Amino acid sequence: MAVIALASASGSPGVSTTALGLAMEWPRPVLVVEADPTGGSSILAGYLRGHTQPGPDLVDLLLSPLGAAETLPRIAAPIPGTTISYVAGTRTHIQAAALRDHWVSLAEVLSELEATGQDVIVDAGRLGLIGSPEPLLCAADLTLLVIRTDLPALVAAQSWAESVTRPGVGWRWPGLLLVGEGMPYTSREVSRLLGLTTVAEIADDPAGAAVFHRGAPRPRHFSTGPYARSLRATTEELQAEVGRSRAAVAAEAAR
Repeated sequence: MAVIALASASGSPGVSTTALGLAMEWPRPVLVVEADPTGGSSILAGYLRGHTQPGPDLVDLLLSPLGAAETLPRIAAPIPGTTISYVAGTRTHIQAAALRDHWVSLAEVLSELEATGQDVIVDAGRLGLIGSPEPLLCAADLTLLVIRTDLPALVAAQSWAESVTRPGVGWRWPGLLLVGEGMPYTSREVSRLLGLTTVAEIADDPAGAAVFHRGAPRPRHFSTGPYARSLRATTEELQAEVGRSRAAVAAEAAR
């Protein structure tokens, strides 16, 4: 595996919650990078419920005089009881704009982590904001537009779906991650409308999502419930999709 990035076109479909949920089910050690330009850390304030004191964050990583490659192991904080580490997001949205010239170098550093046995999930937040980490989205092995399947969400996603597939300027390997498939539109209908492949679907299960969104207690039978099952299925689909993307890139290079 390698680098997977998640972003949304509008609203709050659950990018941060999904990123952490996938990391929890990931089969290898994984680094979650909170690159949402709105600022703040959903892991610190949400899943960890503010019980962990803020430490170094994305600004400290990208502006370190030692460089991102050397600083990352010192900055990444572990989530106790898991094989997950994370880089907390900027403290404010104002800071994100100052990082614009540093995303490319971070993309290069993240792409090299696979050799250490670690994969990466990037929470890029909402598209189109000042300070959006576009180079991370473009360089990822798989970049997913996270959307719900109602009409307002689909209308908001249309223009982004067109731009991210443009040759030479779009994402390297784009796809869709649906939250609440069939509510009301199916994955086939969404893919046809947006012109993007639906890679996986996450169940619309507020009680299950609350575990990762705000550190709520796990509901009874959480591990066998719809949310956890959909996360496990999605991790398998993402691994397979990255394999397909790499095979396609290798075939193109061979030509």
